[in-house]
Amino acid sequence: MAEGQKPSDEELLRRMQEELKKLQVSDFLVQTLYTVSSLGYHKLSPDARDLPQARLAIEALRALLPVLKDAVPEGVSRDFGQVTANLQLAYAEAVREAPPAAEEPERPPEPEDLEPVDEEELGGGG
Repeated sequence: MAEGQKPSDEELLRRMQEELKKLQVSDFLVQTLYTVSSLGYHKLSPDARDLPQARLAIEALRALLPVLKDAVPEGVSRDFGQVTANLQLAYAEAVREAPPAAEEPERPPEPEDLEPVDEEELGGGG
């Protein structure tokens, strides 16, 4: 291919297939765990707090770690185990800091609770 020319679709496909041959599922899962843990921590930050999403990140880490355990070096598995534990602690702290769930809004008074209004209060009469 001459310099400055864009690669053809066939060339791009061939390159992609070569890269896929090199890619290991374990490498992809490690990157996924890293991304999920980062996103989980972000969802616990005060400016982006989303406790259900943080909990989902924790559950995803807990589900994937056992699958990956024998496919990566022990240190990698141990480190992600620690990241998961730390994320769980941060989640528990965020739950403690969260304002109480909104209470039921005050209901409008029932008709029998209302006091009668005289015409003078309505601006009439005279």
